[in-house]
Amino acid sequence: MELFFALTSIAGILLAFLLSVLIEASYHTFKAKIPPEVDQPSKLSFYSWLFTTVEILANKLASLRICKKHVLIRMFSNGMRARRASELLIKDLHFGEVPVRIYLPRSPSASKRRGVVLFHGGCGMYGSIRSHERICQQIAKKSDSVVVSVGYRLSPEHRYPTQSLDCVNATIHFLKTAKSYGVDPHRVILCGDSAGGTFATGTCQELLNRADIPKIRAQILIYPFLQAMNFNLPSHQKNASTGLLSLERTVCFILMYLRKDCALTKAILAGSHVPESMNLKYKKWIHPDLIPEKFKQDYKPPLPASYTPQVHEEMKEMFELRFSPLLAEDAVVGRLPDTCIITCEHDVLRDDGLLYKKRLEDNNVKVTWCHIEDGFHGVLCFLGYGIFSFPSASKIMDHIVNFIEGC
Repeated sequence: MELFFALTSIAGILLAFLLSVLIEASYHTFKAKIPPEVDQPSKLSFYSWLFTTVEILANKLASLRICKKHVLIRMFSNGMRARRASELLIKDLHFGEVPVRIYLPRSPSASKRRGVVLFHGGCGMYGSIRSHERICQQIAKKSDSVVVSVGYRLSPEHRYPTQSLDCVNATIHFLKTAKSYGVDPHRVILCGDSAGGTFATGTCQELLNRADIPKIRAQILIYPFLQAMNFNLPSHQKNASTGLLSLERTVCFILMYLRKDCALTKAILAGSHVPESMNLKYKKWIHPDLIPEKFKQDYKPPLPASYTPQVHEEMKEMFELRFSPLLAEDAVVGRLPDTCIITCEHDVLRDDGLLYKKRLEDNNVKVTWCHIEDGFHGVLCFLGYGIFSFPSASKIMDHIVNFIEGC
């Protein structure tokens, strides 16, 4: 009898715990903004609720010292294991210390194929080779290219800039060995979504002066994160509360990635980390006036920031080119390869892509731009899940493949 009451008590505690998680998640999801124009709003609302539930559960388990927050979120972000396509030969290898998965079309080719090096998103903490398995398989099959998915080491176990260095080193290794995989080393394209876009263009910038390896043929940046100076651009305001990736969650993830205290979120959002001299220096590249008028509906200029030297000192990494490649000088930007930039209207990071597009074009770099009017941040990761996918994810994949085929 005592055992029965003990088990009943434990079950009651667990049930109450789960109910508190679900109620809190539902409250936050209710507060989140799901634009009616977005691709399948009810489905996005469900995924937003699901991710919020996982995040709240992770926070509570972390506070009880049962499980670290990032571990549970990683399990969710990895998604379901993909079925391997019979048309592809798939190999798990290491380029030095960096794990990679290579997707090689089985059909014979009359000439060397293109190579695509893909860096997954996830703010340097989440995502993996597994999470982007479906994306890589589709790129390899549809564009008849050899795809290399890079499993760079993640934060917080591996401190920044380990992630960027792993991406650079894996790319160098592939460029030097591309022929052994049936790839023309002069037709290698770098590709990344979200933080993967940061790593892709950062790697392009870092390899510009390397004379011992072939030049990167092109880069594909899918709703990339490119700067941490200004979090009050029109897209930040418009999509501040949009489901899945809100503005506050974006900055908190950045702080977690850099192993900083999330209590700094409000100071970063207010611009307290940026001295006036830096604002003046970079406003020619990062400023709301540079965003086309059609993307500035309901935009309101923010209040002047109150600069705090201590916050700036704590967050100096945010201004490094590896972290904010949009801050690179024109002498660097003007030498970058042909670029495909994909932006989504309902994405808090939309304007990073728009600003980089302008910078590249101002420096006479050929840019192919695709704007998904009903898209949102992270939509491509739902590709290949049947009825649980979004049509806008297929649109993005079609644009990626068309661009690759033109390289």
